[in-house]
Amino acid sequence: MKKILFLILVSSVALSCFAKEKQFFKANHPFIQYTGRVDYSNPLKPKFWASGAYVEIKFKGNYCAMKINDEMLWGNILNYLEIKIDNQPAYRIRLTGKENEVVLGKNLSDGVHQVMICKNSEAENGYLEMVGFSCAELLKPDPKPVRKMEFIGDSITCGAGSDESEVKCGASGSSWHDQHNAYFAYGPTTARSLNTQWHLTSVSGIGLMHSCCEKKIVMPQVFAKTNFAKDTIDWDFKRYQPDVVTVCLGQNDGVQDSIKFTDAYVKFAKQLRVYYPKAKLVLLSSPMANAKLKSVLVNYIGAVVNRLKAQGDNNIGSYFFTQQARSGCGSHPSLAEHQQIAAELTTYLSKEMNWR
Repeated sequence: MKKILFLILVSSVALSCFAKEKQFFKANHPFIQYTGRVDYSNPLKPKFWASGAYVEIKFKGNYCAMKINDEMLWGNILNYLEIKIDNQPAYRIRLTGKENEVVLGKNLSDGVHQVMICKNSEAENGYLEMVGFSCAELLKPDPKPVRKMEFIGDSITCGAGSDESEVKCGASGSSWHDQHNAYFAYGPTTARSLNTQWHLTSVSGIGLMHSCCEKKIVMPQVFAKTNFAKDTIDWDFKRYQPDVVTVCLGQNDGVQDSIKFTDAYVKFAKQLRVYYPKAKLVLLSSPMANAKLKSVLVNYIGAVVNRLKAQGDNNIGSYFFTQQARSGCGSHPSLAEHQQIAAELTTYLSKEMNWR
C-alpha cells in the first residue's frame, strides 16, 4: 500500500512538472508587452505591420517558445525577426511559413530571463500575428522606459539594405527584404542609447510630397494609419505620445520646387503637432543624400523651422548628418553606418533634451 502511494505521489509530481513546462500563455496575457502600432481588434491575435514593432516578455525557466503567424503577403518572402535574450547578443531569424513555432531559448540557466522580439521587416512585407508563448512561468514585466521616441521616414528609417550577414546583396533567389534590419537601424539604436521606447513610422520609397518607384502614397496621407503601406486601420494616438519625433524625409522627393516643398513640410509638421502637442519635433537631413540634395534639404528644412518658429512653435529643431551613408544594399546605409548615424543623433538629442 505504501509503495502504491509512493508511486502515485511521484507520478503526480512528474505530471505537475510536465504541465508546468507546457504552459501556454495566449497573446492577450497582461504580462506580454507590445510596443508599436498594433491592431488589437482580435486580442487573441494582435497584428503589427511596422518595422521595429516589438514584443517583450519576462519568464522563469530554462526554455521558452513563441507561436507567431506571418501574413505571407508575397508568397515565400517571409518576415525577419531580431531576438534578444537577457544581455546576450541579438540574433536574426527568418520565419519559415504561415504558422511558426520559434524556440526563443533552450538550455538556459534555470532562472529569470528577459526576451525581446522585434520585427525587422517593414510594413510592405505583411503583418505578424502574435499567438502566444510557452514557458514554465510568465512573470510581470519590468516597467517600460518612461521616455518615448518616434522616427518618421523612408527605407533608411526602416533599416532596408543594411544587413548582409546572412544574404548578400543580389544573391541568387534573394529578395530586397532579406537585408532589412529595423532593430539595428539608426532609430532603435538611438532609442536604446537614450533608454527610450521607440516607434518606427516608415515605408521604403515614401516621400513627403513625391514617392519613388510608382508608389501611390505619401507620408502625410498614411501617417495616421496602423498599416502604413496599405493606408488602412486608423491608429489611436492616445496609445503613444512620444517626447521626441524625428522626421527623415526628402530622399525620395529629390529636388523639388522650394515653395511647394516647404509648404508641404510646414503642413505636415502642423499635422504632427495636432497629434503630438508636447513633442519635440526634429527635422533631419537624409543620410543618403548626395551633396546637391543635402544642400537643398538643409535650405528647405531651415526655412520650415524658421516659419514654424515665427508662427509660435518653438518646440522644434533640426539636425543635418555630417556624412553620406551608402555602403549597404541599393546604396542604403550599412549596419556600421546606421551606428554612426545613431551616434550623431544620440549626441544631438542628449544635449537638446538634457537626457543623460
